[in-house]
Amino acid sequence: MLALALTIAVLPIGTWARRHGWPGWLATTTALVAAYAILLSLLAGTVVCLVRFVNLLPQYAGRSKELTAELNGWMSSLDLSGGTTADALKKIEPSTLVSALTDVLGAITGAAGSLFFLVTVMFFFVTAVPGFGPRMAALSRSKPELAHSLGRFVTGTQRYLVVTALFGAIVAVLDTGALWMLGIPLPLVWGFFSFITNFVPNIGFVIGVVPPALLGLLEGGWERMLLVIVIYSVLNVTIQTFIQPRYVGATVGLSAEMTFMSLVVWTFLLGPLGALLAVPMTLLVRALFIDSDERTAWVTPLFETTVAIELEPDPGAGTGTRLTTNGPSPA
Repeated sequence: MLALALTIAVLPIGTWARRHGWPGWLATTTALVAAYAILLSLLAGTVVCLVRFVNLLPQYAGRSKELTAELNGWMSSLDLSGGTTADALKKIEPSTLVSALTDVLGAITGAAGSLFFLVTVMFFFVTAVPGFGPRMAALSRSKPELAHSLGRFVTGTQRYLVVTALFGAIVAVLDTGALWMLGIPLPLVWGFFSFITNFVPNIGFVIGVVPPALLGLLEGGWERMLLVIVIYSVLNVTIQTFIQPRYVGATVGLSAEMTFMSLVVWTFLLGPLGALLAVPMTLLVRALFIDSDERTAWVTPLFETTVAIELEPDPGAGTGTRLTTNGPSPA
């Protein structure tokens, strides 16, 4: 599914190249290189963010012990301290975090076989794109509803990726500037990390705020950490929770609550990758099983962001009217 999403993302590049008279092999090669560049940027960017974080944390070992002692003293004054609390605090020490992040890096590195498979699948997907025109034409004659719904899926996925990347870039620039003014180490790294996590619907900013908030705690104490969280919440919640979902929903035809449910379902089924692909996966399921069949069209209002209400004359009430949706009835 990741290979399919990246292939759909670079479709306009190949189309633009062919429209401007480029040879077919050159247009396909350009689209393939662009797909590989996107994949490499995301993977390399994630690895670089984790590596820089791992290399930076040991410098704050002494500061972490001071903060832990302060927190233990404060909790003791409230009669809340105990063995369980002390064990919990030890789990967020830099050495423990470094060990956990090293395991994550090892898992990413150990996935080289899957990465080779992904690169191979992307090659076949992108090189097969020019031959899909005749196939879709044949499908539109035998199954016009399915052909139309698949076309909507491709268009919706492209728009979703573009809108998400655009808002992710805006968030990344604002976060980078805020972290730089606060004196948080590696502001560019965390700005790029916030761009990547923006592709996770609804909760992406929560993942993106963890490293800079922790560094704020180690660098300037609890006040700096709270300031980072407040600034991230104001910027990211405003953009990602209130503004972006409206554009994404209007673009792909998924309501905010359906987007969140997609995140829950696909993360449960596919893990972290399901969080990144939640919206494209839901659009594909909708194209195959809902939009392509008139018998399931009654489900569409449950997905859409808005459902228009029309006034129709009520034949049983003289000149009265009744409210109906513009979608087909369940019958």
